[in-house]
Amino acid sequence: MPDNDGWPADRIDTESAHSARIYDYILGGKDYYPADKEAGDAMVREWPAMPVHMRANRDWMNRAVRWLAENAGIRQFLDIGTGIPTSPNLHEIAQSVAPESRVVYVDNDPIVLTLSQGLLASTPEGRTAYIEADFQHPEAVLGSAEFLETLDLDKPVALTVIAIVHFVLDEDDAVGIVRRLLDSLPSGSYLAMTIGTAEFAPQEVGRVAREYAARGMPMRLRTMGEAEEFFEGLDLVEPGIVQVHKWHPDGTGEEGVRDEDIAMYGAIARKG
Repeated sequence: MPDNDGWPADRIDTESAHSARIYDYILGGKDYYPADKEAGDAMVREWPAMPVHMRANRDWMNRAVRWLAENAGIRQFLDIGTGIPTSPNLHEIAQSVAPESRVVYVDNDPIVLTLSQGLLASTPEGRTAYIEADFQHPEAVLGSAEFLETLDLDKPVALTVIAIVHFVLDEDDAVGIVRRLLDSLPSGSYLAMTIGTAEFAPQEVGRVAREYAARGMPMRLRTMGEAEEFFEGLDLVEPGIVQVHKWHPDGTGEEGVRDEDIAMYGAIARKG
């Protein structure tokens, strides 16, 4: 559990569970509070596969970023909804392939800001920056000095939106938000997303969603057809939109994972 010394304690709600800290707790991290542990334990009781699902999402991020750096030659990343730093962080993966890679992280949780030093340890050749902003207001991201000074918008950028849009309800237009961010990036850029779904374990995942909602975090889980809306007009990378454990598996964690243990679609697509 974190020590509040030197933290903006008045900005961190330690009494209420938070999605990023629940994720950290279930994955074995240390940056959580009792409310997050209680919530995580309740969710795992409802769906014992939840740690498998969360780990698979994290592993997808690792493979996707490596693919973008190695196969697509991407050297710039805009990471939305970064969450609590967990090594390897996105810039560590990208810079292990290309040390000159640049990464801009975006999150609106003060605990992530407090821990963001782990996100800023770039290689000398590359660069990282952190923006405290709500991605539901893309202009706050796109107009920030950190964004404009870190990324060269004459060159392609990978927009990574991982495990976050299921917390964006219909009235807030998740597809429109993602599209406004992507529209600001040049041709040849990529969109890499994971999108929550209840299609493979509807009862269990539905119960988890109710646990989130009961703690003030309502969810919008999407069907395959709804997931496809995020990628309209883009060129999907093979194998298209699939459950995260089926996207370019590398044999390091997918063995024995059942489809019903995974509630997340993943895909990468190129902007023409």
